[in-house]
Amino acid sequence: MHLQKINGVTKKVLASSMIAGLAALSLDGKAQTTSQPYQGVVGKTYADSKEWWQPAVKAPAGAPNIVWILLDDVGFGASSAFGGLIPTPTFDSLANQGLRYTNFHTAAICAPTRAALLTGRNQHYVHMGGFAHTALSAGFPGWDGRIPADKGTVAEVLRESGYNTFAVGKWGVTPDDDATDAGPFDRWPTGKGFDHFYGFLGSQTDQYKPDLVEDNAHITPDGRNLNESITDKAISYISKQKTAAPNKPFFLYYAPGATHAPHQVPASWANIYKGKFDEGWDVYRDKVIANQKKLGVIPANAQLPARNEYIKAWNTLTPDQKKVYARFMEVYAAYLTYIDAQVGRIVNHLKEIKQLDNTLFFVIIGDNGASKEGTFQGVLNRGPLSGKVSDEEQFKSNLEKIGEIGTPSGSNTNYPLGWAQATNTPFKFWKQDANAEGGTHNPLIIFYPRGIKDKGGIRNQYGHVVDILPTTLEFAGLTLPTQIKGIKQDTLQGTSLYYSLDNATAASRHTEQYYYIFGSRAIYKDGWKAAAAHHPDYIDLNLLPGKDSVGHNFDKDVWELYNLNEDFNERTDLAKKYPEKLKELQGLFDVTAKKYNIYPLIDWADVWARRVQGANASKK
Repeated sequence: MHLQKINGVTKKVLASSMIAGLAALSLDGKAQTTSQPYQGVVGKTYADSKEWWQPAVKAPAGAPNIVWILLDDVGFGASSAFGGLIPTPTFDSLANQGLRYTNFHTAAICAPTRAALLTGRNQHYVHMGGFAHTALSAGFPGWDGRIPADKGTVAEVLRESGYNTFAVGKWGVTPDDDATDAGPFDRWPTGKGFDHFYGFLGSQTDQYKPDLVEDNAHITPDGRNLNESITDKAISYISKQKTAAPNKPFFLYYAPGATHAPHQVPASWANIYKGKFDEGWDVYRDKVIANQKKLGVIPANAQLPARNEYIKAWNTLTPDQKKVYARFMEVYAAYLTYIDAQVGRIVNHLKEIKQLDNTLFFVIIGDNGASKEGTFQGVLNRGPLSGKVSDEEQFKSNLEKIGEIGTPSGSNTNYPLGWAQATNTPFKFWKQDANAEGGTHNPLIIFYPRGIKDKGGIRNQYGHVVDILPTTLEFAGLTLPTQIKGIKQDTLQGTSLYYSLDNATAASRHTEQYYYIFGSRAIYKDGWKAAAAHHPDYIDLNLLPGKDSVGHNFDKDVWELYNLNEDFNERTDLAKKYPEKLKELQGLFDVTAKKYNIYPLIDWADVWARRVQGANASKK
């Protein structure tokens, strides 16, 4: 035997350990599980030895392909699939052949939602109470923005179970310090279980000049709209995998930046809704709530909450205001329909290669409610943390540059707050407001031709993003591995929704859930919800003169109480009527906060004043 060195280790030494090491790789290059001890016989010679090959990891026979689609910053009342006035024919079709879940929830902002979705565990429990960004994280267990290895992602779980795994679009949970080509890469998508990734690591990016990553390196974009590029890449991943291994299932996590700012669409899409929203946001709300009742996604006796105090009645606006505001909404609507069309390309591809019938789709229309970051006037190029500018100055600039809305020149284009309220119909408030359904209540569609009998059915069971992973596993006939890469796995907090598939009237099994985003907070228990808004919030700090000096005393926050079983969109505060119930739920929030590492409570004022450790780390 030769003693040739390989990476400093002699080949003779490697040969002596090769038999045990073959548990890591088979002759055809397929990954193997390492959970079983070696079961062969190793003698002095081959004649008195017996070979053993550890069985290849394979998904259960007939296991479905799985596609998770997560859109960004879409309110409950935007998509036509849930009664909105923005046509989304692909989502409509998937919903009409699948199930609409009307009582599904997110975390109220992107990174916490994504961390909870990917892991099946609560946001603070996986260290994503805020973001993985330096300025929005802090050196506490619930806040450092670093998902632990013992809380494996859906991709790690499915890869261990015989799936190929692909992700495209927005990742959003890699710490800023790690997001260079020097790594480390353990918290990049490929370090969290994905075979391939194509997209961006941050919270938002320019759709024509994206901060683009492929696998473990930044690359130069090709100048097309990013949503077209990620869709091409997703289709190519599926095609190559099915050519190489036709019977092996795949998992695709399709998470476009749409419809997060910047709202940028190809020129051929920019004017498809010209004039459609000239009636304004008040008429929009009235039409949508009527549609939602007719569709059956809200109660027949539902009523709209009052127009938010910050939003002016449309009929009081000047002609120039109406022109500018309507243009922002035309572009936003085109953006949503455009991304629906990109999803349609994936659906059509699966149909063409005869895989659609065995593909399980989860479509989450928004990682939170509609965005409050577009200010009262709408924005083109100002970032969400840029500080205050007068409404007059902002509007004048938007009017002068109205032709740039939706174009590559609008590097941070976002619509005015009035349209965010409208597209959140029938709920109050917006993204970031973890105290309100307007921040946390998003549509869910489940589509699986082979497994769903009640085509077009409505499901009202309570759900949360942590439920998608256990639901996926139950659909696929899989269990959570006890170990991933030798690391013992922690338990999930999610509850599978599989029980509701064939039983529209089944009682909800997910009965308790907390919410917390930079001060705003809530606790849900058996249909009751206690919630507290917190000030100064994002609007106070960024838009309202003098409000940024409001003290951030959590003990002075006013808690409200709602019975969501009877009042799903929080119109009647019962705090004074049922003080004992409120006290009970406040106590439950405290217990939950300790259990899942919500404490210490960190708010937007802490971030703005750069008090948190993460924001100051670069100064040291």
